[in-house]
Amino acid sequence: MITVHHLNQSRSQRIIWLLEELQLPYELVKHERNPQTRLAPQSLKDIHPLAKAPIISDGDFLLSESGAIVEYILDQDEQQRLRPARGTQAYYRYQEWMHFAEGSLSLPLVSTLVMSMEDRSNKQMMDHYIDKEIELDFSFIEDTLSKQAYFAGEEFSAADIMMTFMLGMAASQGHLDNRPHTQKYLQTVQQREAYQKAAEHG
Repeated sequence: MITVHHLNQSRSQRIIWLLEELQLPYELVKHERNPQTRLAPQSLKDIHPLAKAPIISDGDFLLSESGAIVEYILDQDEQQRLRPARGTQAYYRYQEWMHFAEGSLSLPLVSTLVMSMEDRSNKQMMDHYIDKEIELDFSFIEDTLSKQAYFAGEEFSAADIMMTFMLGMAASQGHLDNRPHTQKYLQTVQQREAYQKAAEHG
């Protein structure tokens, strides 16, 4: 059975909604934000190093990130509901909006939310939020690449193409300093023939 680690007032509400729509059985474990800082508690960090909801577990399998979790749950549905047929235009339109929600739309909305928090210096709060997120994300990336060759495992995949662009940007800003596994990974993938051709053409 799927276990949902839910943080109050977070994206994990989507996962509960999805499971209810599909009427799939699940167990709900609730985590409460710190009332002063509004940050996730240690109990969530004990589950996953990113300490972000949603997180699900299914037996020994642990998964974070809303879009990945949604796809995993839809794959468990024998009736294959709530997702257009693969290969159709509707399916790719569905994918577009799935990525839009956490890509283009998320950054300005989250930034606006952080900037609007009362009783705090906006710039100081934003700087703290950004510094915390960068440290958290790049520590997670470094830990992952210390254990496997590529993001999805031991084989190169499109996930590496998605991540390498962002890592190149991060390297130019100094975020990969003191992260040897991530630096080595970036050097390796940037030596791929197709990457070199893309850099030449682009």
